Amino acid sequence: MKLKVIAFDADDTLWVNEPYFQNTERKFCSLLEDFLPEHDISKELFKVEVDNLPLYGYGIKGYILSMIEAALKISDNKIGIDTINIILQYGREMLNEPIELLDGVEHVLSTLKTDYRLVVATKGDLLDQERKLKKSGLSHYFHHIEIMSDKKEDDYIKLIKHLDIQPEEFMMVGNSLKSDVMPVLNIGGYAIHVPYHTTWAHEHVETSLSHEKFMQADKLADILSSVKR
Repeated sequence: MKLKVIAFDADDTLWVNEPYFQNTERKFCSLLEDFLPEHDISKELFKVEVDNLPLYGYGIKGYILSMIEAALKISDNKIGIDTINIILQYGREMLNEPIELLDGVEHVLSTLKTDYRLVVATKGDLLDQERKLKKSGLSHYFHHIEIMSDKKEDDYIKLIKHLDIQPEEFMMVGNSLKSDVMPVLNIGGYAIHVPYHTTWAHEHVETSLSHEKFMQADKLADILSSVKR
């Protein structure tokens, strides 16, 4: 490998994220339990979320809007302003959650920083991701922060051009095969998958990868043996 840049996903790679969404979803289901069973409420919310991605993108703010829309659909527009206020409060609580770093994050970043340019490549709401990065205390490890509207091949090509490197000089580390691994392999880069114990259903892919530029790690610290010079 002739790596120059190692990029890291943020949510559920550097810090905890998905459990906050799952906790909010449980509260949302309880709030609307008079209208539908929990499983059906979750299914309807997921459908609304995915349908809204082209409009709102990824992140908590879009999730709040999707919860309100789903609640109106599930209740046949019977919910009142009090219920909408409760949903808005769920969103405020999510935006104010503490940043909980995953095990080994600072050790990995401080070790790799001496040999590589480190980058954050994450998708989501600009303001929210900037807030989380600032609260994490990790900003000083990174040469560049890229907050992306999506993580498809064209998005990574744009990032690589901005960094003035070739695809074979780039490695992506993240918890999503769909967003962090497959697009990068497709354009000629390297990728390491570090799974997290919970993943949003939209990021699930049923595949078994075998690729010369793909590596699997059980935890973030395990990537050091693969990339440290």
